[in-house]
Amino acid sequence: TCVRTRVTHMSETRKEAEAEESSSSVGGWGFSFPSIELPTDLSSLTDTLSSAVRELETKADEAYSQMKGMTDEAMKNTLEQAEMMAEEEEKEKNKGKRESRGDTRQEIEEEKEAEEEEKRRREEKAMKQKEEAKKKLNAAKEQKKRKEEEEKKAAAEAAAVKEEKKKKKMTSNATMKNKPSTILFSSFSSPSSLVFFLIVAFCSLSKFANGFYLPGVAPQDFERDDLVNLKMNSLTSMKSHLPRDYYWELPFCKPDVVVSSAENLGEVLRGDRIYNSKYQIQMRTDESCKVLCKIDPLSPEDVEKLKTIIQDEYRVNMILDNLPVAIPKENINSKTGEEYKTYDRGFPVGYQTDDDIFVNNHVRFTILFHKDLETDLVRVVGFEVEPMSIKHEYDTDKEFNEAYPRLETCTKQQSVEDFSSSSATVSPFDINDSNNNEDDGTGSPQLLAAGEEIIFTYDVRFRMSDIRWASRWDTYLSMQDQQIHWFSIVNSVMIILFLSGMVAVIMIRTLRRDITNYNQLDQMLLDDAAMSQDAEETGWKLVHGDVFRPPKMAGTLAVYVGSGAQLFGMSFVLMVFAVAGFLSPANRGSLMTAMLFLFVLMGFVGGYVAGRFAKTFQILAWKSITIRTSLMFPGVAAIIFFCLNLLVWGQRSSGAVPFGTLLALVFLWFGISVPLVFAGSYFGYKKDAAESPVRTNKIPRQVPPQPWFIRHTFAVLVGGILPFGAVFIELFFILTSMWLNQVYYIFGVLFIVFAILCVTCAEIAIVLCYFHLCAEDYRWQWRSFFTCASSSLYVFLYSAYYFYMNLDIEKTVPSIMYFSYMSLISYGFGILTGTIGFMACYVFVRMIYGAVKID
Repeated sequence: TCVRTRVTHMSETRKEAEAEESSSSVGGWGFSFPSIELPTDLSSLTDTLSSAVRELETKADEAYSQMKGMTDEAMKNTLEQAEMMAEEEEKEKNKGKRESRGDTRQEIEEEKEAEEEEKRRREEKAMKQKEEAKKKLNAAKEQKKRKEEEEKKAAAEAAAVKEEKKKKKMTSNATMKNKPSTILFSSFSSPSSLVFFLIVAFCSLSKFANGFYLPGVAPQDFERDDLVNLKMNSLTSMKSHLPRDYYWELPFCKPDVVVSSAENLGEVLRGDRIYNSKYQIQMRTDESCKVLCKIDPLSPEDVEKLKTIIQDEYRVNMILDNLPVAIPKENINSKTGEEYKTYDRGFPVGYQTDDDIFVNNHVRFTILFHKDLETDLVRVVGFEVEPMSIKHEYDTDKEFNEAYPRLETCTKQQSVEDFSSSSATVSPFDINDSNNNEDDGTGSPQLLAAGEEIIFTYDVRFRMSDIRWASRWDTYLSMQDQQIHWFSIVNSVMIILFLSGMVAVIMIRTLRRDITNYNQLDQMLLDDAAMSQDAEETGWKLVHGDVFRPPKMAGTLAVYVGSGAQLFGMSFVLMVFAVAGFLSPANRGSLMTAMLFLFVLMGFVGGYVAGRFAKTFQILAWKSITIRTSLMFPGVAAIIFFCLNLLVWGQRSSGAVPFGTLLALVFLWFGISVPLVFAGSYFGYKKDAAESPVRTNKIPRQVPPQPWFIRHTFAVLVGGILPFGAVFIELFFILTSMWLNQVYYIFGVLFIVFAILCVTCAEIAIVLCYFHLCAEDYRWQWRSFFTCASSSLYVFLYSAYYFYMNLDIEKTVPSIMYFSYMSLISYGFGILTGTIGFMACYVFVRMIYGAVKID
């Protein structure tokens, strides 16, 4: 009984000691939890908890460092003791052996002296280690004191900030008590500020609030031996303009699993079909004569397909880290003599001589990278290629093994070539240079013929470059004859601005004189009532009773003006985003995607404008106007697009839009655009019509015969020349980017040209409208629209000239595609410019007739 009582008492005492130890420290290292008093205020509670967490982290780090130091020191002492014990045992054994052998006493004494010398050395070494440990301990203590002082300063600053917050909160609570009717949104004076606040609040709560990169333009860092993903894009041709799928029915090397990696809707509509590839490229690891695959003997059908592809000058397009592959070309500036590099995007599938056709089955990749000296990480800044045609040979007696190929056209390399990639690994195979020469008889290019086997190989070379990642697209975007380009644009801009300034000055002076004369005449007639009976009005004031009469086919005009407003809103916002840099060429398909979505969203603007003019023209059937606005221009575009898609699908081109994408386009049209047009038309028609400054007569006035130079046809054709002159130089570069696979990126210049176009259309429409009103012709509505819309005729004629002078299209389907798309572009350009001219004349007529006194 006494023993059981004693054991129970000891166990209870041990439990109490363990509980006290666990509550006071962690792991026996004096790591105590701070006592926390939870305040009632939420902000002070957050500050208290954060300070407690920081204190816990600091103490945990100190405890870990102490434990690690003690553990390392104990391990070192244990090892030293073990070594000393092993040495003593070995000496005892040697001593016993000597004694058994009968060694002399002199040798034993010499050994003892050596042992004492070694002991002395060990003691000195131990003393030095202790001194160094003391120094380290003192340094750690000083560092700890500095940290404590810094923490005290930070705590004092935090306390001061907390006091200021409390004071501000108390003052704000006092003001809220004084004004109990104040609510959260009372500080926003307008709906726009409220919307801005909601957007900022959403972004701050979003997980992307820390910052983001636009898709396709985010830098990617690579370490040594990282796998670099190389993708295959569609084959493109400047002769056929029908993109081809790289893997579809063509004898090329395919991966085991083909995975599509299209990113947006614009890529699909452009005909881009991006897939993975079999190329295995490791960062900063050079390869030579690496076998990609071996194609079985070609059938006659495969030969015909490849022959057609090569004769149409199709090019292979690859993508590495979002950079397109390109063939570098060294050029020399004729004026300065400096060398500069340009890129020719893609590389040809093969080439044709007078008698035969050859396939480029070997490519040499040169990957340029920029290295960060601090982190040793690299970024890809260039992707160059050099295509070759080499007929590879191997021992036909043995079965070909792609994993371990042995090609006779690849010789063992004698020495490692310096690829400037800092200890890059080089494969023991290299292309024999004699294979590129047919004259020496050692090799020949790969002939395209039935029964021929094709072995595809590639080289990889890495080159360090000074090009920064942000400037890696400069070489791709460099344009030839830049001085001519800029000089032509500046010249046309200055001419258009000069003419526009002259027209504006003439119109302002003439109108001011007319208005002054009319008002003076009215004042004289009011003073003399007898003269008023015989007075007769002249000039544009004479038609004041008919100038606001609704035109013929007023509903159609309202539909066109609404569609033009929709196109104008899309173009303006699109160019603003492009100038701001959101539509970078590095982000493939972003321009077309943004264009589609902006056109859909601007349906509200188009519906609103169409509804307003339907109300102004006193049209009761506003719903029919809305339906025609939502279906007119999109319907024409859909018909042309669907017919061309059938033709492209018949040619088995990858440019044919898939059925799922067509459904997505239909949903954007009928699911989003049409409802927005209805909503805008409802609000536009619901609003009261603008009151006319003069009354309209019930009986229309007869229009007198007009001079030949202001008749409808002649005036309309002349009026479209000036708007076309403002854009035709920039139109050349736009057509080049569309049909010659160039990248257009000068959106700032395009925005300036667009502004000049708008000013020119407005001024030429106002001038011709003024001339017609002075000739007592009040039918200005349709004429002002067609005056500027006629510029689309010149755009189409110029596109036909460009087709015959700059393009090498010979086949029927590509020709139909070109003229169909240019017809659609010209049609939209005419609606846009016609709307600008009509709106300018509408404002002009209301201003001049509102400025004169009419009884």
